[in-house]
Amino acid sequence: MAPNQRSGGSGEDQLIARYFRPLAKHPGALGLTDDAAVITPPPGCDLVLKTDGVISGVHFFPDDPAALVAKKVLRMNLSDLAAKGATPLGFLLAIALPRDTAETWLAAFAQGLGEDAEHYGCPLLGGDTDRTPGPLSVSVTAFGSVPEGTMVLRSRAKPGDVVVVTGTIGDAALGLRLRRDRAAADRWNLSADLRHHLLDRYLLPQPRNVIAASIRAFASAAMDVSDGLAGDLAKLCRASRASADIDSARVPLSGAARTALAAEPTLMEAILTGGDDYEIIATVPPDRLQALETAAAGTGVAVSEIGRMRAGEGEATFLGADGNPLAFAQPSFSHF
Repeated sequence: MAPNQRSGGSGEDQLIARYFRPLAKHPGALGLTDDAAVITPPPGCDLVLKTDGVISGVHFFPDDPAALVAKKVLRMNLSDLAAKGATPLGFLLAIALPRDTAETWLAAFAQGLGEDAEHYGCPLLGGDTDRTPGPLSVSVTAFGSVPEGTMVLRSRAKPGDVVVVTGTIGDAALGLRLRRDRAAADRWNLSADLRHHLLDRYLLPQPRNVIAASIRAFASAAMDVSDGLAGDLAKLCRASRASADIDSARVPLSGAARTALAAEPTLMEAILTGGDDYEIIATVPPDRLQALETAAAGTGVAVSEIGRMRAGEGEATFLGADGNPLAFAQPSFSHF
């Protein structure tokens, strides 16, 4: 994202100077005047690296507000850092813009990005800007730090560990369904407030960075829930070479999701598999559970116990009200 130093500069240089240089407040960003940035992790810390992106028409609707698109892509990456117990250090931005991208869109995008960079203490360090004949795409590479050797892996869950999840599950998946089918709000008996809650959870993730240190201190394994609770827990189980039994009735749901589920019970599959939750699924030794719950309560983030790990070959079993395993047509979101 380094501007050309020749007099006047190119159109790309001017775009960077106008919209992104004001966000590059970290001294290591060098004012976006070089080909790379430099950061020094805190003494005794490891770097944690994460990249994720969005494409118009795939991860967001073309008419979504530009500021929320910016916030969404940054928060997706922050969510992964939180699940690893990491403190954000900064991020790189790569954006490919169609030729007809309006200046007003870019201005709103930069404003939203700057607000979240400030709020989460994760400054812009650099990146790349391009033109594309295809849909608009944005990719973020985020950097975080943890005390040396303490990053929370998904591969260290043990039989007997308690399975917990933050926040509520399924809101974003239901919000996406509402975007595609506005009439669903009436079928699900949703008030205006409940409908807005679901739509907002799809538009704007709420990464749980305030409890990252608690996850690092008390969890044996963790990952963020982005591709659906059922599928992501299965990934954790496979990595840990252990299995989990989950009581579906204990999976935390918002009032909006409960209302929709009461009207249409088959929505349970979408709630458990739909994705875009950006919550944290973690396993915790039983003797550390109360400490995690107390620490989380102090931050205002709810932590719910939903099941247990057991010996097994990497399966995540979700049990229905009758005690029998639920079967899912597609246990996890996948692009492929």
